[in-house]
Formats: sequence, C-alpha cells, structure tokens
Amino acid sequence: MVPHRLGRLDQAVDELHRADEVAALEGLLDRLAGPGPARPLGQSRLDLGIVQQRHRTYAPTWEMAASDASSPLLWQLEISHFSEKVRWALDYKRVPHRRRSTLPGVHIPVALYLTGGAGITFPILQLGDEAIADSSAAIAALDRGHPERPLFPEDAARRRHALALEDYFDEYLGPAARLVPFHELGRDPELFGEFAALAVPQPLSRAKPLLSLYARLYTQARFGAAEEQAAARARATIVATLDRIEAELAAGDGIHLVGERFSVADLAGAALFCPLVMPVGGPLPPDLPLPPELQLFRAELRDRPGYRWVEETYARYRSAPALVGA
Repeated sequence: MVPHRLGRLDQAVDELHRADEVAALEGLLDRLAGPGPARPLGQSRLDLGIVQQRHRTYAPTWEMAASDASSPLLWQLEISHFSEKVRWALDYKRVPHRRRSTLPGVHIPVALYLTGGAGITFPILQLGDEAIADSSAAIAALDRGHPERPLFPEDAARRRHALALEDYFDEYLGPAARLVPFHELGRDPELFGEFAALAVPQPLSRAKPLLSLYARLYTQARFGAAEEQAAARARATIVATLDRIEAELAAGDGIHLVGERFSVADLAGAALFCPLVMPVGGPLPPDLPLPPELQLFRAELRDRPGYRWVEETYARYRSAPALVGA
C-alpha cells in the first residue's frame, strides 16, 4: 500500500475515535435493531475532549512521530486472542512497533481497505508496503525479518510439529475459545457491557448498555454465538484441545509443546486460550466478572495440567510491550 493511502486511512480511523463515537454507535444500532435506549432531553453526551487514556497496559499508540512511521504497524482488536497472538510475537522478539485499534465490526471495512479486498479480519501486520492479514503468516514474516529469539525450531521435524500444532490451535481452539464466552455473555447483558467496554476507547466505554446491545448483535451475526449446539461443540473442542496439550507435555519436557524451548506452538496455544483462561498478562483482566455458567465451565477445567500450563506459559514468556516510544 502506498504511503499516502495509508495516511488517509490513519486519519479516518483517528476521526472515528476522536469524533462523537457514541453518536456513531447509536446510528449503527438504529440501523441494526431500531432505536436505542431513550435519553432525557438535554442530557449531555460523553465528554469526548478528554485525553484518550487507555485502561490496559497493551494500549494502542493513537499518535506516532513521523520518525516512527517505518516501524511495523499492527492493526488489532484490543481484546482479540488472535491479535494477542501477534502482539506476543512482537513483544517476545522485542520488535519496536506501533498498534492501532478499531471498534469490532468497524475493523471489517478497514481490513478490506488494507488488503485490497482480500480479507475482513484483524490482526493485520503492516510491514512496509505489505499488509499481512493472517496471524500465522505475520509471525512467520516476523521470524524471517527478526531472527533473534526464534519462534520456529531449527530441526525440520520439530518445525513441522510446531506448525501443525499452530494450525490446529488456529482452526479449532481459536473459534471455540471465543464462542463459549460470547455465548454465555449473550445471556447476561449487563456483564456483556462490562466485557465490551474493554474493546473500545475509554470515552465510549461508559456507554455500556449500547455496547452490550451492539456486542450481542455483532457476535450473534458474526460467530453464531446464540446457538446452543454450536456452544456445546465449542466446549467439547476446548476439552479435546486440553487433552492434546497434556499429551504433548507428557511426551516432552513438561513445559514446552515441541522440544525444549519456547516456540510458535506454545505461543499460539497459550494466546488462543486467553478468552477462557484469562491469564495474568493477557488482554483480559483476570478478575473480570463472568456469567455463572462460564465460571462453572472454567472451574471444571482449572485443575487440569493444560489449563495451568497456559497460566505458567504466560508467566514464563509473556514479555512487556515493545511499543515505539514506550
């Protein structure tokens, strides 16, 4: 993508986040589900002139110096576990980079623009003129360009093993670990509002009833989160994935999934379990209130070696952000 096109997109995203974001969200909800909640006449909107101060350590860099424009740029969803997968790779490899976040749903036209119509998902890693729209491809490109602290084993057989596990986690664990929380949160609008507030800039995070409605509509349409049978299949997939992780650990050193060192297999497995395990250092606060059924499901898994492995892998290997200017 040529620089002036990327600059126009940066400006458009900034305008979205700095303008009257609540009005924008209300307009979208009006089109999707009719009028939003009534507001008393004369009640002021949120004060959107305040500094955009983020609530999380992994805050996107909304502003950047011109001298930083050549560093890698990660387009992300703040609480997405697939975005966390690429963030972790950048931080583990200590690659200085920038991050830009959009609202879930709004990211779809941004992704289409960045990829020339080839993709609708985040994360997208911008490396120079190349926009890489797949988390696995992004990590592979990072490893080629920044070979220090490699994420892929040198041994060919172990490399194939690590890639096979990453593919399995991407295809099965990622969707399942996302669907189960969304399914249970969809039954509790108040808690869904709390959860959705983590994914948006701070001023908009105060509009939790609107965010809850938007989140329920979006996750139902995008992921089929309201379907009971889909949620049951996702739970079974999560249990099967823990079985596989535990078998890999038992066959190896008990710490790493492939060989005796941290690899893309460990990173992918731990990152994509984030929505369920919520480890310290992940994108979700470990003390976030959860619906009772989701708490029960987590409690059934908490003592399993695979569940504890996710927490321990975060404790061992999740580095601090390597943001430009941080």
